[in-house]
Amino acid sequence: METELSTSLGIEHAIFGFTPFPAVAAAITRAGGLGVLGAVRYTAPDDLRRDLDWMERHTGGGPYGLDVVMPARQAGPPGAPAPTEAEVEAMIPEGHRRFVRDTLARHGVPGLPDGEASGWRITGWMEHIARSQLDVAFDYPIKLLANALGSPPADVVARAHGQGVQVAALAGSARHARRHADAGIDIVVAQGYEAGGHTGEIATMVLTPEVVDAVDPLPVLAAGGIGSGEQIAAALALGAQGAWLGSLWLTTIEAELHSRALTGKLLAAGSGDTVRSRALTGKPARQLRTEWTDAWDGPESPGALPMPLQGLLVAEAVSRIQKHDVVPLLGTPVGQIVGRMNSERAVRAVMDDLTRGFERAVDRVNRIAGRS
Repeated sequence: METELSTSLGIEHAIFGFTPFPAVAAAITRAGGLGVLGAVRYTAPDDLRRDLDWMERHTGGGPYGLDVVMPARQAGPPGAPAPTEAEVEAMIPEGHRRFVRDTLARHGVPGLPDGEASGWRITGWMEHIARSQLDVAFDYPIKLLANALGSPPADVVARAHGQGVQVAALAGSARHARRHADAGIDIVVAQGYEAGGHTGEIATMVLTPEVVDAVDPLPVLAAGGIGSGEQIAAALALGAQGAWLGSLWLTTIEAELHSRALTGKLLAAGSGDTVRSRALTGKPARQLRTEWTDAWDGPESPGALPMPLQGLLVAEAVSRIQKHDVVPLLGTPVGQIVGRMNSERAVRAVMDDLTRGFERAVDRVNRIAGRS
């Protein structure tokens, strides 16, 4: 699974593994791919520095990257200070707060223990936090900087390039991809409708060749619904230079999911058990379908608020659901590939399975072409 892009980054296999867990990212790198650590949960720079120190000790000298959440343009007037979390929270209507309280009460969800704050806060989605993450990350030999919200600001791209770091951006359409290319992005991730988290409306099989044509000669990674070596071979046949995988790692042994109940739900889920919902962040994000997402998409819902208000509104509720393992409401962002995630395996075993599947696919095509 070597391509021009994988060779340039010094990895054996053209597999880019996005994960919020340092142990998973390091294991992907050790197995010959490029582990990409999601940074959104690191609201304290020292926490990110601690985990990057750990990765430096556990990647075996292999390359790794970082994924941030940073808008291309800051909201508000140019030069204005970023709004505080309290200022953002004050914008949330009381009717939405009441809907959250009532939904939790119907399911008997206990509160958090005294003194325990929500484990997920909106600060991780604000530009000044992402910039503080970059201040830390550029002290380390990262090889790739990815942005989940499109092209990062021009000064960030220039700073990365100045340190020899390639920049990737996710795109859900050819139009978005061309915008990234114009912004000086090095790698475009064509993320299809099947993917976990924020997605667009176009399926991976359709999107990938459209993006490849739109940004040629920039390298493209295919993402969304990919969980086998055969699918990676298909992505390369469509013109991609690698695959971006995220959901597949959630049920690996190295993953640090907060709940065995959640792991069980993922292992039991089929490919039809996800839904694109605005319930988590305010933007359409594919996740496990639960009674929580059903409530937000139901007739009694006041409707999701725009990002970042929705994320702040539900932060404590999500923490309570996770803390107390309220199974009917318990979910996570995950793609349709969840239907293939039916056993817990080590990252190395997953990578070995991907490479074997890729070899099978190539052999099959060679036989069809009469080359073996």
